[in-house]
Amino acid sequence: MKAPVYFTDLRTTLQKNLPKKISALVDAAGLASVISAGALVAVKVHFGEKGNTAFIRSHLLRGIIEDIRALGGKPFLTDANTLYRGERTEAVSHLMLAHQHGFSETVTGAPVIIADGLRGSDAVVVEVHGKHFSHASIAAAVHHADTFISVAHVKGHELTGFGGALKNTGMGCASREGKMKQHCGIAPQIERELCSGCGTRTEHCPAGALMVVQKKAVLDEQRCMGCASCILVCPREAVKIRWDEDATLFMEKMVEYALGVLKPKQGKTLFINFLTDISPACDCYGYADYPIVPDIGILAARDPVAIDQASADLINACRGFEQSVLKKNHQPGADKFRGLYPKVDWAHQLEYAARLGLGIRDYRMITV
Repeated sequence: MKAPVYFTDLRTTLQKNLPKKISALVDAAGLASVISAGALVAVKVHFGEKGNTAFIRSHLLRGIIEDIRALGGKPFLTDANTLYRGERTEAVSHLMLAHQHGFSETVTGAPVIIADGLRGSDAVVVEVHGKHFSHASIAAAVHHADTFISVAHVKGHELTGFGGALKNTGMGCASREGKMKQHCGIAPQIERELCSGCGTRTEHCPAGALMVVQKKAVLDEQRCMGCASCILVCPREAVKIRWDEDATLFMEKMVEYALGVLKPKQGKTLFINFLTDISPACDCYGYADYPIVPDIGILAARDPVAIDQASADLINACRGFEQSVLKKNHQPGADKFRGLYPKVDWAHQLEYAARLGLGIRDYRMITV
């Protein structure tokens, strides 16, 4: 038995523009079967960090929102606050940034609710009984919603190889406490020869784990929460991820959190993946580097594992852009994410998710 994954390309006509194609896509994928009359529908998106330009264009969500309303649902756009210091670390700045990026009721037709509240503490503890967690701290607005729809921008990621539906759900819907627990144990390393001792990272460390000693940054690994904000802000790129088993551990923790989000909503979930502006790194960066492959299209499915597998397969089938940060594996069929992050086994997140019963990796592609 293969999971159906629905696909639409980006070719359009006067009679069938992209919003209409997206509506046809989600209809084929079974939107009507997950929406009940009066249901509160959490539409989980990433609003993009300030300065980032690769996130999903807000106006493309309006058709999805209108379709949900037509089925009797009450949709709202949502995301949870971040650990690192930026424009999304608390709800006031987060909401303002979302509106600046076009995620407003005027543009999309839906209000924005920051899922874990003002400072990231509005959460519900859910049983998961996983290998790493017995419970998961899930952003309250997501947990209390009747239906969950993930709208993910697929891109590369330093810890998971790539991010799609599973990451948008597992990390994106975790409370601040949940994000800390997922990142715990992934302390970065400092390359002293690159460090100038400027102190930029010490100002942005939420755990107070960084200090400057004799003009070089020093990391207290006991205090480090593994949030990676120092990696984002270091001007000399002197802070590096430890490429070891911890990346695998992180993926497993993230997937267990995805289970915490989805387990209470069986039969009431849908996943939409945008394969556009496929940047090499997360939308949490304050910039978006050149895409690694051309724009491909949009996928929709009821199975988060299958849609992420299909997304990775479509990206790897493309010829990579040699002018991008991707320096190898450009040929069609080569693993683009291994080309970006050679030591990260991105497929492990899919294997582990399948093991936990979140979905299956075998799929059949249906073009809409």
